[in-house]
Amino acid sequence: VQLVESGGGLAQPGGSLRLSCAASGFTFSSYAMSWARQAPGKVLEWVSAIYRSGSVAYYADSVKGRFTISRDNAKNTVYLQMNSLKPEDTALYYCAKDLFGSISSQGTQVTVSS
Repeated sequence: VQLVESGGGLAQPGGSLRLSCAASGFTFSSYAMSWARQAPGKVLEWVSAIYRSGSVAYYADSVKGRFTISRDNAKNTVYLQMNSLKPEDTALYYCAKDLFGSISSQGTQVTVSS
């Protein structure tokens, strides 16, 4: 299993970023996928999850209405569109195989600051 996140960076409050997670080493279309984040000094927070069909499984209350999860099974990729970013969204973002699966990737850093 290999998961490679990308798309992080520096954004201003109110701005947007789109994270991508490219998956390989397993049958992507057969699994739900999840996004999590961890801010410095804080515990891991599950942000969103999506079923293999593309139906949304979960959004954390902290991101509802601002973040959108999606997937492209033909490209073995899951996305996280993040709008109306807030400084408290600053964290290292990870994707995981399955619903709230184990984290084994490097993550992509998102920093929201003016």
